[in-house]
Amino acid sequence: MTNAIIPEFQLDEKTHPGNVALKVNNLQKMIAFYTQIIGLKLLQQETQQAVLGAGSTPLLYLFQINGQRAAQQRTGLYHTAFLLPTRKDLGNALIRYVSTNAPLSGAADHIYSEALYLTDPEGNGIEVYHDKPRSEWIIKEDGEIPSDTLEMDVEGVLKAADQKWTGFPDNTMVGHIHLSVSDVNQTQDFYTKILGLSLKFNFGDAAKFLATGGYHHHIGANVWMSRNAAPLAQNETGLKYYSFYVPDSAELDRIAEHLTSLSIEFEQADNGQITYIDPSGIQGRFEIQPS
Repeated sequence: MTNAIIPEFQLDEKTHPGNVALKVNNLQKMIAFYTQIIGLKLLQQETQQAVLGAGSTPLLYLFQINGQRAAQQRTGLYHTAFLLPTRKDLGNALIRYVSTNAPLSGAADHIYSEALYLTDPEGNGIEVYHDKPRSEWIIKEDGEIPSDTLEMDVEGVLKAADQKWTGFPDNTMVGHIHLSVSDVNQTQDFYTKILGLSLKFNFGDAAKFLATGGYHHHIGANVWMSRNAAPLAQNETGLKYYSFYVPDSAELDRIAEHLTSLSIEFEQADNGQITYIDPSGIQGRFEIQPS
């Protein structure tokens, strides 16, 4: 089993996850949860949609639909992972979540990070984490970055907090996006051979972890609850799309040229934004990093 793959065509190492868009049933309830509990700020709101983020950077788009949660297994979002700058910030978040009885479902040490897991009111998974110093990561010669699920040092995380919670810091990012897919091997081929991410860690037929540059993963993909599942219907709540931020228009053009050379279907807007559909029916986008 191959544990690391570096494709011939590679995305610019500055490319990283940018934002996630969700279809929701109750816009006001979701805004309240993500701002009052999780730590995002409301940047913009209209009748049927809202933009949430950290600082002035959009990280989460919410779109009100007249729909329902899927009754059966579907492909889509496993979780959105918000990357905090420091362990102190994670400690502050943990104190906030415990004090507000937030729906915490777990905490873990993944060797390269410490993470908290939650679920929003409509069943969408959330991870809030910080990266450990790279000197503590395990990085093998072939580029593999192994992961594990260990008990988090909760006491250490709490001790790092300064108890000055004002929501997520301005430089919080979407660190990675974990997808529920129908087939991880098809997903691996698409994200490496077509999109140009590197395979960083391989859990065989169960899960794959992929990234640009030297990061541990920007995209996670698993079949734990979605093997051979169909995509979400338009009237089902959940993931609408996710976006990568690329450094400039030249990178968008390079990606478009590459996809065209492989006869991959995609759409490119006047502003250069590229939209594609992966093998699990999940919509992804490439767009320029906001200034």
